[in-house]
Amino acid sequence: MEGVNMKLWGGRFEKDTDSLVEDFHSSISFDRRLYKQDIHGSIAHARMLGKIGILTEAETRKIITGLESLLEDIQAGRVEFEIGAEDIHMNIEKLLTERIGDAGKKLHTGRSRNDQVALDLRLFLREEIDNTVDLLATLVDTLLNLASNHVETWMPGYTHLQKAQPITLAHHLLAYVQMFLRDLGRFQDTRKRLNVSPLGSGALAGTTYPLHREDVAAELGFQGITLNSLDGVSDRDFALEYLADASILMMHLSRLCEELILWSSDEFSFIVLDDAYSTGSSIMPQKKNPDVAELVRGKTGRVYGDLITLLTVMKGLPLAYNKDMQEDKECVFDAVDTIQKSLLVMEPMLRTMKVNASVMASEAKKGFTNATDLADYLAKKDIPFREAHAIVGKLVLECSKKNCGLEDLTLEELKKASPVFEQDIYQTISLEKCVQARNLPGGPAPAAVREALKQSRELLQQLSNKR
Repeated sequence: MEGVNMKLWGGRFEKDTDSLVEDFHSSISFDRRLYKQDIHGSIAHARMLGKIGILTEAETRKIITGLESLLEDIQAGRVEFEIGAEDIHMNIEKLLTERIGDAGKKLHTGRSRNDQVALDLRLFLREEIDNTVDLLATLVDTLLNLASNHVETWMPGYTHLQKAQPITLAHHLLAYVQMFLRDLGRFQDTRKRLNVSPLGSGALAGTTYPLHREDVAAELGFQGITLNSLDGVSDRDFALEYLADASILMMHLSRLCEELILWSSDEFSFIVLDDAYSTGSSIMPQKKNPDVAELVRGKTGRVYGDLITLLTVMKGLPLAYNKDMQEDKECVFDAVDTIQKSLLVMEPMLRTMKVNASVMASEAKKGFTNATDLADYLAKKDIPFREAHAIVGKLVLECSKKNCGLEDLTLEELKKASPVFEQDIYQTISLEKCVQARNLPGGPAPAAVREALKQSRELLQQLSNKR
């Protein structure tokens, strides 16, 4: 067919594009991933063109049928894209025109690749946010189940990686639950803001055709349309917001992985990771390495790089569209794949790990984690807290020299430090009592943790259903 093999923009040019430039210029090697979104957007656009009389009924039907068959063939692996056609948009139009004839050349009426790619990327991210939310919700559910089983599993809480105060494993895990619930909220908020259609913005200044933008937006499931044609084609803040959300999520995953790595070491022995989520050494037969957790930790830097890439691409661009913005896709695709693969592997790793509750409890009794409770005991007997703090500090020093715990001191020894000590001090600074006494909202006491579990499950349900 005449014209099918020509570039879609070739009329103004007298010379062919240099082969090196053609390869450098082309994005089909990666934006082919947007074929589904491009076709769905084109079908909606064609249907609207038919409604306003730009296309005849026969042309509309021919274009839509052709696009549907093309989608089916692409999904079945029966279509090859061409570098010379530059991008997914031009490839789709060329392939369609080859199949249905001149009617295919009318599809682009009232449309530019600028608003087309903005549409495709929004459609893609909307779908991938939903996928990410589902995966993250599953991870949070697994953490909640794990926490439910360890409401009374005592462990040391840390600051500066030094034992600080006793808590429970459930309380510790619920800290990550709160982080991930906020991540869920961020993704949902981003979805809401990106869920507007830019189609109809044209190259930068709209079009003279009486397009029904709202109809196309509604057919594609958008909540509305962009209100400025320049903004519609030239900003990628929705993609940047997604990448920022992804970076924060990966930071949270990385922190959790760091603790799993530490906890699985002989020095801690708090947990044992399942063999299926560990690897060995090529030279040391005894090794069982937490490679999965290490990889998630490492891939965090990769997602940070994706965010910085797009921020750098966008930072100096004048309005409206610039070719620099072709670089918006690979970093987004990479972040999507990285966070989803990380979530997919994290969930079963957590679900299958074994907890050494006795080791955790034993370690919670070390490091004078009950020292604050000892000081609080004195303060409740009208000794100013700063004085109480100093008294307990001296007792800790004494115990350090004797290589014993505060609970190992005799009542006589305690009274030498302060006469207000009584026999009830031993119950007050017991491991269980130290945790149970912190029964305030958000605290580690089993009763408070059970309430936090309940509220967290309710919030998870709300965020999971939010679309």
